[in-house]
Amino acid sequence: MSNITNLSSVRKIGITNRSVSGVVPKIGSYESSLERDFMELWRFDDSVKSITPQPLTIRYSDKYNIARSYTPDGLLIFQDYLEHKPVLYEIKYRADFRDSWKSLLPKFRAAKTMALARGWEFKVFTEVEVRTPYLDNIKFLWRYKDLNVESEMALHILTVLSDLQEADPDLLIAALCNTPRNKATMIPIVWYLIANFRIGCDLNVPLTMHSKIWTQEEI
Repeated sequence: MSNITNLSSVRKIGITNRSVSGVVPKIGSYESSLERDFMELWRFDDSVKSITPQPLTIRYSDKYNIARSYTPDGLLIFQDYLEHKPVLYEIKYRADFRDSWKSLLPKFRAAKTMALARGWEFKVFTEVEVRTPYLDNIKFLWRYKDLNVESEMALHILTVLSDLQEADPDLLIAALCNTPRNKATMIPIVWYLIANFRIGCDLNVPLTMHSKIWTQEEI
């Protein structure tokens, strides 16, 4: 098994012609807004151990036997190596892929071959896979993920939700309190519990006050 825990970027991330670069906290650097959004998706996922931007350079020969090199955008490593293989990946806008697919395919074939040899996967992600309702939902929920919530209050909300069996945020809030001030205080706590996966919700569809929710914990 290859040593993948100590990989670091093979080159420094710089400003690109799209003029969007920066750092996603605890994840790494990006060169486009699409890469940033991709990293935000995985930053929210507790199953991810690390993302290494541009982790290695692959040497290969093209159809004319000319030496070429290719540096994929990143390597995604999960907490459970046995359950989830590391994913070597490329982020591309669909328009860029269509315009350059002839030059990209040999690079991607070389990356797939190398990834398989190491027990990894190689995937290409576009805005179709990245810019989804799930991304919109986690961007909304991030502001609540580290909210300071008393454990007794969280347990009370989860108990009420468990008693309701089937509910949505609107119904849960109505069952918890009956004054506008109390409701305004309670709503952020419900989002906090959803953001930390203590309340279940289908985040692949737009999150609203009428989304179906359920408790993820035994009460």
